[in-house]
Parts: sequence; C-alpha cells; structure tokens
Amino acid sequence: MEIKRAQAILEAVLFSFGEPVEIERLAEVIEQDVETTRKLLDDMMLKYQAEDRGIQLLELDRTYQFCTKKEMYEYLIKLTKAPKKAALTEVQLETLAIVAYRQPITRMEIEAVRGVKSDYAVNRLIELKLIEEKGRRDTPGKPIMFGTTDEFLRRFGLRNMDELPVPERTYNKDNEEQQELDLQI
Repeated sequence: MEIKRAQAILEAVLFSFGEPVEIERLAEVIEQDVETTRKLLDDMMLKYQAEDRGIQLLELDRTYQFCTKKEMYEYLIKLTKAPKKAALTEVQLETLAIVAYRQPITRMEIEAVRGVKSDYAVNRLIELKLIEEKGRRDTPGKPIMFGTTDEFLRRFGLRNMDELPVPERTYNKDNEEQQELDLQI
C-alpha cells in the first residue's frame, strides 16, 4: 500500500474514532505490521508538529489519538462561551407548527388557532430566523403573512416543505370524538 494512502486511512480512522486506538488495531486496518504502522504514525506526528495546525497526533501507551494543541484551548473556550442555538419552548414549537402547516398565515390567524396571544412566540421565531414575512394579505388592514424559512428546513432536516410529516388524528376533549386536523397544506 502506498504511504500517503496508508496515512490517509490512519488519519481518517483516528479522526473518526475520537478515542485512543491501539497500534495493533491500526496495523490491521492498513494491513501492515506494527513496526511499519509505527513508522507511518511517527511520520504523521512530525508533520502535525511541524505544520501550523490546530491538532496533534499523540502516542499514549501503545495507542494513538488526535488531540487539540494546547495553544488552541483559548479558542475552544471562546466557542463554549458563545451563545448556543436556543431550544424552542412548547409555545414556540406549537406556533411554528401552525405556521409550517398553514402558511402563509397572519398573526391573528395563528392566535385564532392557538386561542391566545402569540406576539412573543412569533417575534422569537422571527429572531431565530425560523419564520419570516411572506407579504401582506389583501384584506382590510393588510396584515403581514408569515411562512417558514430555509433555516427552518435546515434545523428540522427537511429538503423542502413536502417532507413535512402528515398530521395524525387528534383527540378533541371538548366533544370526545376523533377529528382530523383541518390543515391547509
């Protein structure tokens, strides 16, 4: 096996595995003996040390592992202190579902479905770039219509709106009968 190919395989395995891997297992993967594998790994260690890279290859008691270089820790700390993607509350998820299935929809229409004011939820979903203005309804007052965004698709792992799940039947407590959701898709 060519040296570059063997090192590429070792790099892929060590990167993907994330934990220390015994040299014997690495030798099996590239179908080489332990000594040849050690030489390949030692060469890789030197390359990672010589280059201006953020990671290094470490040998730990006959195992090898990729680790972050110590001088990069301050940047990792910055990332952990960075704001995380906000989790959606039940109210926001409910509002988002209404928008997704009934878009384009106005704030008043959302509130009619929910039965309560939805200003905060709608504004928060706009801030999170999950919904956006899609124009104005041609009715008195010209209310703003909302719809989902590409960020909504990304966040929920959808390629397009056709991949939205079909709503299930729901149980209506008020009249104790099964009803199918009246959704305009």
